[in-house]
Amino acid sequence: MEKRFRTTFINSLPGYKCLQMLATVSEVGVTNLALFNSIFHLGANPALLGMIFRPDGDDHDSLENIKKTGQYTLNNVLPEWFDRAHQTSARFPSGYSEFEPCGFKESYVDGFKAPFVAESSIKIGLEMRDLIDISINNTKMLIGEIVHVSMDDSILESDGYVDHLKAGTVTVAGLDSYFTTSHLARLAYAKFSQ
Repeated sequence: MEKRFRTTFINSLPGYKCLQMLATVSEVGVTNLALFNSIFHLGANPALLGMIFRPDGDDHDSLENIKKTGQYTLNNVLPEWFDRAHQTSARFPSGYSEFEPCGFKESYVDGFKAPFVAESSIKIGLEMRDLIDISINNTKMLIGEIVHVSMDDSILESDGYVDHLKAGTVTVAGLDSYFTTSHLARLAYAKFSQ
């Protein structure tokens, strides 16, 4: 397959994926904002999320910032501004913040270095716990522990379920096709029976 065709095909083949804006800050206080669709749940106790970083480049500040500060945030994307979130995936020069040019505001929590996206309805603060090299394609898997969560109480159900429909969370297929969701059903915990 032609390179660009193959990239689009393989990225969209698995279907809908989690979509988050990753926010970091450098040691000298320059913020960074980037769109990621490679985030996944690793465990609830401790509360761990993983994400994949493509091979290093000269202008990829996100991972370097995390390695140096140990902290980062994940922020959901909403339908009202998914197009501005998409713009954060442009190749901004190293050391240049995407927040203001893409129309986002930084917000902070006391004692936490990395910024949150003020416009997001679900904000997750994480601390780096491990970074694993994946030699087969020269990527890295970052494992972070959730240390802070900010969301409106109306998004959280009484049993701990986070309702992303109420939150307005947008999802993605491939690298550039965005979707809102509709709810089919929430089923009881599956158990074997004869």
